[in-house]
Amino acid sequence: MYIIISKMHHLPLLSIIIAIAAPLVGAVPAQDLGHNAKQVYQTTDKFPLANPGNIAAHDPNIILHDQHYYLFKGGINIPILKSANISGPWEQLGTVLAGDSIIPKGNQSRPWAPTTIEKNGTFYCYYTVSAKGSRNSAIGVATTTALDGSPWTDHGVVINTGNGAGSEVWPYTITNAIDASVSVDQDSGQTYLNYGSFWQDIWQVPLADDLRSVKDADAPDAVQLTFIPHAKSKPEEGSWMSFREGFYYLWFSHGNCCNFKDRFPARGKEYSIRVGRSKNVRGPFEDRKGKSLLDGGGTVVYGSNHGVVYAPGGLGVLAGNNDSMPDILYYHYLNTSTGFKHGQAQLGWNYLNYEDGWPVPIGGQNATTSAAFVYGPRLPGWGYLVVIFGLLLCIWS
Repeated sequence: MYIIISKMHHLPLLSIIIAIAAPLVGAVPAQDLGHNAKQVYQTTDKFPLANPGNIAAHDPNIILHDQHYYLFKGGINIPILKSANISGPWEQLGTVLAGDSIIPKGNQSRPWAPTTIEKNGTFYCYYTVSAKGSRNSAIGVATTTALDGSPWTDHGVVINTGNGAGSEVWPYTITNAIDASVSVDQDSGQTYLNYGSFWQDIWQVPLADDLRSVKDADAPDAVQLTFIPHAKSKPEEGSWMSFREGFYYLWFSHGNCCNFKDRFPARGKEYSIRVGRSKNVRGPFEDRKGKSLLDGGGTVVYGSNHGVVYAPGGLGVLAGNNDSMPDILYYHYLNTSTGFKHGQAQLGWNYLNYEDGWPVPIGGQNATTSAAFVYGPRLPGWGYLVVIFGLLLCIWS
């Protein structure tokens, strides 16, 4: 420290050395995942960094109500949090469910991927109960009339796959009832439930007027929204639908989402956020190049970047007013300085611009500190030599 202070005229040189070394230091995670970890950091820089939501969240869902943000996330009984700012601080309000879901399937105490909407003064929270890798899944719904900590009523199953009431009805015989989201036809007012993951990918069914059941439940008017032909695994899930200037945008997560332990997927096979659009809420949807989402299409809107953001997905879009407030894309991501465990997923978000009618994320900042050496001295051998040589040069001069 004395040397650096007494050689103030060498600070520009030292700054350059640290700037060179810092990415090398920061490019190693807090946990050592062996030689496969290097795949994580070979990521594009074309996307902006995430604005941090400053809270751990997997499959976040955010609604704006009475000038406050309400966050619903996967967790014990579906936690609810509130904030005046999308970046927090977040106040815990309680949970959607008072105990286990009344649906007798996997993870009753820890439902997945909640999505909450409001209609005519009632809030509807759609949630998933399932087990990883299983098609024995269900989407349930709970309701309340206030977001002030008032109790919710769990109404149980909306759709079943695998087994349970209605699971023998097509298309539940071939699909997976997880990751619900809701869309509304801007002309007719009909409300639709979008759902699905891997097994035949993403589908849509119309909801009955009570929003707690499917219209014509014994023969629903179902349509398929996405599909990857000729693929052994069809990694598309977590759909969301937004509307802007005459177009319905179908967003979804593509790739390997989580549970990165000893190995990572090949570069580009991890979660990314993709989109297609249509003039009709029921599709067909096409990506920016005109490829159908039923033929494997989907424009990548956001992906791993800068060696900091990894595997973003589980997304939603908060609609702006197209003038003073732009749309907001929010999602969970793994911050590489923190770790890659399921419970370490963080809330991130970006404002959206639209170029020729297609969404482009903007802004963003590094959620990690920019100070060099903060992640520990894990430089490759020649990296140490760069730093040591630079320090010696400052001393010698």
